[in-house]
Amino acid sequence: MKATSFIQECKAELEKVHWPTRQEVVSSTIVVLVTVIIFSVFLSTSDYLFLKLLKWFWSVAA
Repeated sequence: MKATSFIQECKAELEKVHWPTRQEVVSSTIVVLVTVIIFSVFLSTSDYLFLKLLKWFWSVAA
């Protein structure tokens, strides 16, 4: 395959791509950030509670 035909085919394929609008990108970004924050809080809380449980268990077992 020649380089020029490869570039032409790439350009043709990129013209078929549905590019998101600015509003779609902003909305998706907000959804991702909110999801990350929610999971971060959940994991932090779970880690804290698990650590407390382990400390309690070690104090009872000792």
